[in-house]
Amino acid sequence: MELTANGPRSRSPLIKLLKMRETGLIAIILVLCIGMSFASPYFLTWVNMRAMVMAFAVEGIVVVGMTILLISGGIDLSVGSVTALAMVIAGWLFLQGIDPWVASAISIVACTGIGAFMGYFVTRVGLHHFIVSLAVMVIARGACLLMTGGRPIGLFTLPPEFKFIGQGAIGPIPLVIIIFLIVVLTFDFMLRRTTAFRKVFYTGSNEKAAAYSGIRTKRVIFLTTTLCSALCGVAGIIYMARFGSAQPTFGLGMELNVIAAAVIGGASLNGGSGTIFGAILGTVLLSVVSSSLALLDVSVYWQDIIRGSILLAAVSIDHYLNKRRR
Repeated sequence: MELTANGPRSRSPLIKLLKMRETGLIAIILVLCIGMSFASPYFLTWVNMRAMVMAFAVEGIVVVGMTILLISGGIDLSVGSVTALAMVIAGWLFLQGIDPWVASAISIVACTGIGAFMGYFVTRVGLHHFIVSLAVMVIARGACLLMTGGRPIGLFTLPPEFKFIGQGAIGPIPLVIIIFLIVVLTFDFMLRRTTAFRKVFYTGSNEKAAAYSGIRTKRVIFLTTTLCSALCGVAGIIYMARFGSAQPTFGLGMELNVIAAAVIGGASLNGGSGTIFGAILGTVLLSVVSSSLALLDVSVYWQDIIRGSILLAAVSIDHYLNKRRR
């Protein structure tokens, strides 16, 4: 069910289910999967399915943060750069002899601080999220290149117990998937069921009205901005453990994928609406599309055009739906 500040409308369960955006996304994903199973014998193989799941699981953690931020009325263009910076900070500290767990904790705190830095400029200085996050995107990427000299940091001596975060499994289930599910279920529950997170919807729907009703909207925006960067830090550490390296150019273009996934899933660029479940389905859809294009040997240049077209279509639909709501 799509949540808004105005609350859910009363409908019969069947009509409500059919009109949910999530239902349509599930149908599209199933149709794509069935079609690709005929188009390529490799699509439904264990190797390809595992690669898809691992890819969208870690990116999905960032999508959760972006979705909550979009609902509050904000946006963050720095997620790819901050995720890369999390890898680089932790990797660089590890090479200085610091325990990888301590290095990772410092890195996540640093990313959280970056989010707080952006939140301050948005809520106190009065700058727009777009401008602040664009500046931080460039700064963070520059910091990555400066700390590494533009070269990946090989972390060949990472202890096995640390690599287990990104490469290990509990039974048949990769630990990455378990971490992803914990993040998704936790924030989905909080967004749906807690009063504190309901303020996110009210703030994004009408910030002035929310402020008049007693909600500390600047605090809400500050916290959602900080949370988004913190989750980028978590994702960066998982990527580092998975690849066994810190790559300064990692995450280029990630912000477009993350925003597209959230918007496809129902998060409005105008704020006030969206669901975690829908955003994750958007992530799955983009992952299936990306895998399908690769298996069909579509040129990487065409893949960029197709992904950009999907983003444009999602934003256009969001704009149309917002006009209808008015």
